[in-house]
Amino acid sequence: MSRIGTTDWVMDRCDDLTRHSARPDALERVYLSPEHAAANIAVRAWMLDAGLDTETDAAGNLWGRRAADGTPQRPGTAGEPALVLGSHLDTVPDAGRYDGMLGVVLAIAVAHRLRDTVLPFALEVVGFSDEEGTRFGKALLGSCAASGQWDEAWWDQADADGVTLRDAFEKFGLAPDRVGDAARDPADLVGYLEAHIEQGPVLEAEDLPLAYVTSIAGARRFVLTVTGEARHAGGTPFARRRDALVAAAHLVTRIEELAIAAGCLATVGELHVEPGAVNVIPGRAELTLDLRGRTDAGRDALWEQIAAAGRDIADLRGVEFEHTETHEAPSTACSARLSQAVATGITQATTASSDPLGLWSPAGHDGMAMAAVTDVGMLFLRCRDGISHHPDEHVDPADVAVALDAYTAAVLALAEEAS
Repeated sequence: MSRIGTTDWVMDRCDDLTRHSARPDALERVYLSPEHAAANIAVRAWMLDAGLDTETDAAGNLWGRRAADGTPQRPGTAGEPALVLGSHLDTVPDAGRYDGMLGVVLAIAVAHRLRDTVLPFALEVVGFSDEEGTRFGKALLGSCAASGQWDEAWWDQADADGVTLRDAFEKFGLAPDRVGDAARDPADLVGYLEAHIEQGPVLEAEDLPLAYVTSIAGARRFVLTVTGEARHAGGTPFARRRDALVAAAHLVTRIEELAIAAGCLATVGELHVEPGAVNVIPGRAELTLDLRGRTDAGRDALWEQIAAAGRDIADLRGVEFEHTETHEAPSTACSARLSQAVATGITQATTASSDPLGLWSPAGHDGMAMAAVTDVGMLFLRCRDGISHHPDEHVDPADVAVALDAYTAAVLALAEEAS
């Protein structure tokens, strides 16, 4: 086994985590599953090897901690504020091996590198339990618990097998009425710093290994429903049809046109048609819509345009258009203080003559939730062709080596500032 804290160790541990999957042919690890428990056990051992004491909190998040003087210390210990490093351990279905996992393993490697270094704050590492929202349809459950934003209405949400979130908690060995214990006190935190693959093509296009993140896009998600009339495909002439799928198809293309013009991102990710027979005109079409933008104002303006387009298309084609919002998260600005520390780390770790690149993140991250209790900052790593949420997700070990140096230097820059 490669020595902890090296690039080879980081890459090997990401490989190890792929073994904790619900599927033999692809990586899938969801919240409160046996695979989640197995991943926590594996990562806990690595945290202990790095000189951290560990604890699983009331929401299933795994924490490791060392005191300012470098000695292992119980996570959440009061009196000595902590800088938190980490990311998430859950995945989407058919996932790649670096989204979330690389950030957790890099954080452990940084903690090991600094285990003999006295810092002006404690250092904690977290493996958040649920960022993707794959199982229960609500993203950021782990970091929402840690940031004191748990909503009691979530308990009745169920997975594809009908298991409620409350039932899953109990089966995992957690007490639903104790979930509030996972919330962190802002006074006990210095900041939250996360390393993550870019999940986009900009760094590769710029031929750069790293960037700091300026902000995380705010997202809104909707279910759009188009209702027409199901009738015989052979017996109904076009003039008499109220085809829900045709109307929905017009709406999908209009959504793309509007999003491009607005400089935002809009994705129809699911489309369900009823009754779904080859010889029946579709009477109902249900679509999911994901909206993201640099600013909340721009994203919200786009939604108003899309809603108006839905109504116009419905009127033109004789169908009904309805919508339900299922998720809303405001955009999150990264802390200038933490961003400067990350930029300093990048400068020290690379030989580039120009200033480090700053990027906004169209993808969501745990920092969106953690911003409720502390400053947040992020380090982006180049990923091949910008591919993520896919088995072809790939990072170059040379970029991981530079990221590990930059991440470590960022922590030391914050320590110097605080001293």
